[in-house]
Parts: sequence; structure tokens; C-alpha cells
Amino acid sequence: MYITDSDNSRIQKYSKNASVGETVAGEGSGIAGVGAGFLSYPYDVAIDLNQKIFVVDSSNHRIQLWTGGSSVGTTISGTTDVVGNSANTLNIPRRIAYNWITHEIYISDTRNYRIMYYPVGVLNGTVVAGGNGQGLNNNQLGVQHSLYHDAVTNSLFISQCDNTNNIIQWSIGASNWTLIAGYLNGAISSSSSGFSCARDVTLDPMGNIYVVDRDNRRVQFFSIGRSNGTTIAGINGISGVNASLLNIPISVVLDTQLNLYVSDSANHRIQKFMRY
Repeated sequence: MYITDSDNSRIQKYSKNASVGETVAGEGSGIAGVGAGFLSYPYDVAIDLNQKIFVVDSSNHRIQLWTGGSSVGTTISGTTDVVGNSANTLNIPRRIAYNWITHEIYISDTRNYRIMYYPVGVLNGTVVAGGNGQGLNNNQLGVQHSLYHDAVTNSLFISQCDNTNNIIQWSIGASNWTLIAGYLNGAISSSSSGFSCARDVTLDPMGNIYVVDRDNRRVQFFSIGRSNGTTIAGINGISGVNASLLNIPISVVLDTQLNLYVSDSANHRIQKFMRY
């Protein structure tokens, strides 16, 4: 298991059944920086089959690639500590979607309100979603907190927070998105079909959708084609430290048995929930 330990500016790896992690990217003592051996508030991580580590180095406005055993990273998109909206700059990148087949990456360039696409070895990205300013129109994006590339439909599922609070699907090559869950007007809601900051989204092999509903302290399950969700982790609107509660959950992943692993941010822990 690889975990972005954001406030310690590092990536931690936990081997199976281990209770102590090892730092595999960033400075192990938690020091932030701009050099090749440092990270500054990393926001997301992806691992390929060769254990290459792709880190969204958010406050440095770049994506860093760390190979196994290396003490330094290489910038593969963005320009270190430079904010911009050109093809080779980013503004607070937050999440990465990795295509395991083609090795391409997609980056949520949050404050530019766009998703950038980078083929292997290319430093200049291409806008594949958004790029038309912040807004609620179906050719615009709000503050994206997560994205998931679905190889079956060749589309991006994007979770949005702040003034948008929804899950949208943007097919690669399309000029606009389709609403999947939440409301078109971005309304905050604790209903079964709404969110209060849709913070992360992932899909299982059947196409069912799992959403971290951060401020409602829950994970919602949406059967394929359904806009009403079922709470499968946490209790709606209730924070806590016991095993059934969450406090500011921010991301979710599934293992091969479809068990859920939820980063329970304010409780400083990872919680495992058995398959729904």
C-alpha cells in the first residue's frame, strides 16, 4: 500500500501486514522542498507494474517520477515551483489517472480548471477536459479533487467539490461532460443523490461507482446507471473515531476482492471496509 502523507511531504509504502512504513518518495523526516529529493504537499500517487512511482507534487506544481530505490525524482510534467496555464505549467495539480495499457497520464490541473493529458515522455500536455474557466456549464469544470480513467468507455470520471459537488463523466475527445451523480447546480446535499464535497471517485470492474462524500463523512455506492447512492462506509453527517465512523475521508481504492480502503484524514488512519 502506497500512501500520500501530505503534511509530511512524503510517500509511504506499507508492505503487506506491515505496521511500519518506509519512505519511497520525498524526505523521510517530513521536510518540504523544491529540490529533486523533496516534495511539497503531495496530493496523489500512482504506481505502475514496474513500481515506478508517479507523485502529484501539488505545492511545487509538478508531477515527479521516482523509480524503485531512487532518492530523487524526475519532473515529467509541470515546471518546478512555477504557476502557469501553458502546455508545460500547472496550477495546484491534485490527482493523477494512469493508463496501465498505454502508460499515458491524466492530471487534474485544479486551479486552471482543466484536465491535462501527457503521452509517455512528453513534457507539454494537451487539454482534454475543461480549460474554459470555472463554472457549471457542461464544457467547464469546477474544483476537481479526483479523476478516474475508465478504459472500457475511454472516459474520465471527475469528482468536484466547493461550488460543484458532483460526479461527471467526460469522454476522451468530447467537448462536454455528462452528469453522473449530484446536481447540475452544484447544490450541497446530504440526500442519497447528493454530496457535500465529492472528494474521490473510483469504479469497480462492473462499472459501479464509489464516491468519497467528504463533508457528509461517508462513502457512497452507485450501481451502474443509478443516480441514488447507498452509504457503504461511515454514517451520514457523523464524525468519530470508532471503526464504523469517518472524519474527513478524502480517498478510496479497491483491492482485487473489492474491499475498500479509505483514507480517514482527520483520524490520521487508513480504514478497510469489507466488500459491499
